[in-house]
Amino acid sequence: MPSSRTHSSRSPLSRLFTALLAGVLVGLVVAAVALPGNLVFGFAARSALGAYQDLPDVLATPATPQRSYLYASDGTTLITTFYDVNRTDVPLTEIAPVMRQAIVAAEDRRFYDHGGVDLRGMARALVSNVTDGTTQGGSTLTMQYVRNVLKNDPNLTAEERRAATEQTVGRKIQEIRYATSLERELGKDEILNRYLNIAYFGSGAYGVAAASERYFGKPPADLTLAEAALLAGLVQSPEAYSPIDGDPEAALARRAYVLDSMAATGVITAEEAAQATAEELKLDPTGQPNGCTAAPDGDDTGWGFFCDYLRQWWLTQPAFGDTAEERDQALRRGGYTVVTTLDPDVQATAQQQATSVYDYDNERALPIAAVEPGTGKVLAMAVNRHYSVDANPNGQANHPNTVNQLVAGGGGVEGYQAGSTFKLFTMLAALENGRTLSTGFDAPTRLPTRYPADSGDATCDGRWCPANANPAWMDGYRMMWDGFGRSVNTYFVWLAEQVGQDKVVEMAQRLGITFRSGADADFAENNAADWGSFTLGVAATTPLDLANAYATVAAEGVHCAPTPVESVTTPDGTRLPVGDPSCERVLDADVARAATDAARCPVGQQSAFGQCNGGTATAVNSLLDGRPTAGKTGSSERAATESFVGFTPQVAVAGIAANPDDPTDSVGAAVQARVISGVARVIATAVDGEEVAQFTAPSRDLVGIPTRPSPRPAPRPGPESTDESPTQRADIMRWLQGRRG
Repeated sequence: MPSSRTHSSRSPLSRLFTALLAGVLVGLVVAAVALPGNLVFGFAARSALGAYQDLPDVLATPATPQRSYLYASDGTTLITTFYDVNRTDVPLTEIAPVMRQAIVAAEDRRFYDHGGVDLRGMARALVSNVTDGTTQGGSTLTMQYVRNVLKNDPNLTAEERRAATEQTVGRKIQEIRYATSLERELGKDEILNRYLNIAYFGSGAYGVAAASERYFGKPPADLTLAEAALLAGLVQSPEAYSPIDGDPEAALARRAYVLDSMAATGVITAEEAAQATAEELKLDPTGQPNGCTAAPDGDDTGWGFFCDYLRQWWLTQPAFGDTAEERDQALRRGGYTVVTTLDPDVQATAQQQATSVYDYDNERALPIAAVEPGTGKVLAMAVNRHYSVDANPNGQANHPNTVNQLVAGGGGVEGYQAGSTFKLFTMLAALENGRTLSTGFDAPTRLPTRYPADSGDATCDGRWCPANANPAWMDGYRMMWDGFGRSVNTYFVWLAEQVGQDKVVEMAQRLGITFRSGADADFAENNAADWGSFTLGVAATTPLDLANAYATVAAEGVHCAPTPVESVTTPDGTRLPVGDPSCERVLDADVARAATDAARCPVGQQSAFGQCNGGTATAVNSLLDGRPTAGKTGSSERAATESFVGFTPQVAVAGIAANPDDPTDSVGAAVQARVISGVARVIATAVDGEEVAQFTAPSRDLVGIPTRPSPRPAPRPGPESTDESPTQRADIMRWLQGRRG
């Protein structure tokens, strides 16, 4: 191939050896071309020009490693890429014509004239090597393509790949056989396209698409003449000529050579070559993100934890390999285009709310998750942490940097107590087992139960005796509506006893609550019937599990496994059958509608039967302009965590304020109002511009006959959340005006 000459001080003996080796090589080439039977050597019959069908699979059907792209739900917002090798294949039509012309001029001027082997070029290289003491190759583009494919073949061992580039007669003969076979089967443009997509251009960029992005920040279709000539010049010595990692002056000299060569072949004029040569070197170095830690991280992004969730999902999918290792390799080498379910707007609001409650440096956290009912699509995953492997100051375990999955759980993260949000599962179990929304009970301040207890504030006479947090507001005759709205502990503990705690635990599991704590899992499996405190939310859970459980109710009893994927397509555009919603009915629709009717009470709205008389999160109704909404607050013992889950027919959002590293650190009841407000604002963003969707009222069969033996007490807010203060209301109104504007 034509190249700039690099003089050496090789000895006459070395030159003689080169001449002898090259002479043998040329002789073999002539024999291979002129005598297909090749009787010159004993092995020659196998060295003769082979058939296309006899080629290694990697040459006949190339499977070069390519990076995979991860996009948000709009299909255009890039989250990150995954790769072992920074490469993306593009068709020849998406490569600027000057780039195609430049690579031919630089590497193989007679490309369109030979049949894969250029004897004239090899002879010229031989003469130059022997007489001038230079190092000059004679490989055609097709032969170079063969070499590149073989040395990158994932099916070969490292030793076999090294052998593919050794300077031996046997290796050269193999290249010739393969090249001539390819030329007889493939068109020149196909070979040129394959070459441009596999050649190494330095600075970690394989293929012209990656190189164009790496050096100039643009797709290869937009390359100028000067840019194309510079890239074409790199392939001879990528590291030495790289203007980023190597010698910029050498890169410019090599660019000038390529431009002169293009002029010599007539694809450009001498004047065009001179103008391009005179251009200053203008680079726009662009680093390609690789992996979840490279995903954008900030108050309006924070995509790393969602990316991590998707990667964990990917590693469980058999479509990408038999083992987790094979699936991970597929993600990094398969060239997939993955459109995720991440909604950039919803994610931005969730991240802003999480970081407004606690900043990145705060040891406490507010993980938030948003899920679409009826599909399980995960719209957002946010938390006030940087998804990063950077060290934390002062020995802080998980802040401000962590790659632990604080939103979805797993990998050692068990989750957080979600308090009274678990009362939903008791209500559902009761409705499913013959109770109605009108089921009444005169809830006392403290309720002795049958469950033994040895110590603690909730113990009386050796039994567990839970109490209401605000007796003046909670005690008295309650039905499911106001029992749920006011979050009356003794009502729901009583109700769970009537139904059976095992049915309540099973209901939670049916709706997708996963027990990641060993102790919780053991209790659920072996002692669920005696898990008296389960209805008060003592089991650890995550915002994603909680949001998805409530999304099941919003979808009128249809549970969908959470999914982070809209679509996955292969490099050739084939859509794979993965990531589609996986849904099943787990509740009777009427049961789900009845629970939703009661869940209107906590958020300051009214049930279809007028039975709400107070709630713990009434600010939600104002924040969402009265849009039909339901939800539930939760406070664990001593306000160690504060939670809120809200949902409409279109979205379910959950947030849990906690200290991931220290369960004994109480976040305090005061933060609950901010958690409620933050979750509600995420809901507002998710439904913004959407048609107002109504909840369907339950049938009379599940309503029963609401009766109260005494007049209702005047509604007074409970301790889990109060009616918003004047300051909070003003803040809400300002935010609403900004959103509408």
